[in-house]
Amino acid sequence: MAVVNDIIIQALQMLLVVAVAPGLTGFVRWVKARLLRRRGPSLLQPYRDLYRLLRKEVVLAESSSWLFRAVPYMTFTAIWVAAALIPTFATGTMFSWSADMIAIVALLGTARFFLALAGLDVGTSFGGIGSSREMMIASVAEPAMLMAVFTLSLLAGSTQLSSVAHFMLTQHVGLRISLGLVLVALLIVAVAENARIPVDNPATHLELTMVHEAMVLEYSGRHLAMIEAAAFLKLLLYASLLACVFLPWGTAAVGDGPVAYGIGIVAYLAKLTIAGGLLAVFETSIAKMRVFRVPEFLGAALMLGLLGTLLLFVSRSL
Repeated sequence: MAVVNDIIIQALQMLLVVAVAPGLTGFVRWVKARLLRRRGPSLLQPYRDLYRLLRKEVVLAESSSWLFRAVPYMTFTAIWVAAALIPTFATGTMFSWSADMIAIVALLGTARFFLALAGLDVGTSFGGIGSSREMMIASVAEPAMLMAVFTLSLLAGSTQLSSVAHFMLTQHVGLRISLGLVLVALLIVAVAENARIPVDNPATHLELTMVHEAMVLEYSGRHLAMIEAAAFLKLLLYASLLACVFLPWGTAAVGDGPVAYGIGIVAYLAKLTIAGGLLAVFETSIAKMRVFRVPEFLGAALMLGLLGTLLLFVSRSL
């Protein structure tokens, strides 16, 4: 019976992230529109967009290969697995042993690698520009992410997210300089990885400045729906990661009962709402930076992660 309950909780978590991800993006767009005194789209618009794309016919370039057709499904699967591994409303699930921060970084890197290959596969100039810029961002974002992971693993003694969340809940962590540095570093990486302002503007399709959109210009129909769904899941993934590590309160443990699970789901949705609102406020209060300044922006995250690791080596109290 316990195994069946574990399977149900793990399946519920997998379904929850894929169901809520478009809603988070829709909420961010809705809040931004309200802050700009516009009516804006409804909260359900991302769901309608996915449904519309799934019904459209797929148009493929003559120069595309099998890789171009397979990448949307590979990207969606990798990011969905990574997002489902992060504890959302419950810790200690069936696959919590695999919810390793390094494994999540590897899954994200795999999705990025294949998406960049797809951008190069057709041979268009925009796809090449987008892929090269994506790799430029990844060359700094991934080391910054790994340095943040190393800092958290040194503090909690593990790279498993369930163990990190348990450590944050049970130990008197208090205010630590290293944790503050890691938080800022992860926020910078999250903004860059999701192509949000100031790194990229997801609301425009200006060819000379876009990064993510340039790689997927040749996609249509269900292929584009998979890529859009993967982008929604990626934003949810980083919000869930930050909530799991820095705001683990309200998270239930496997075996606590339906009431604890219900409280955990409500707390998780509240955390996503706060994260979406803060992202919308941030994006409306800052301008997009030049593309060639992005490495400097991400370099700050790398240095902050490195400083956090050095502080833990020098003094365990910081």
